[in-house]
Amino acid sequence: MMASKKNGTLYIGVTTNLLQRAYQHKEHMTDGFTADYDVDKLVYFETYDDLEIAIAREKQLKKWNRVWKIQLIEKENPDWKDLFNTLI
Repeated sequence: MMASKKNGTLYIGVTTNLLQRAYQHKEHMTDGFTADYDVDKLVYFETYDDLEIAIAREKQLKKWNRVWKIQLIEKENPDWKDLFNTLI
């Protein structure tokens, strides 16, 4: 899950290369929603060995209301730190 700032705009996506994808968001290398709303901080992520399971989880999270998403982030990352450097 990417965010623009604490309690800011949220983005949920799935990728097979989290480090590369987070970097692309940080550097605004892709046009669209995340660039338009400055969504460039990795605040929460889950890893899966099975892409189909990861996609199902992504779809599930996208259906959640905003409060649940924020609670999920704050359970694991209460300060909304950018987790990008933890991937390196």
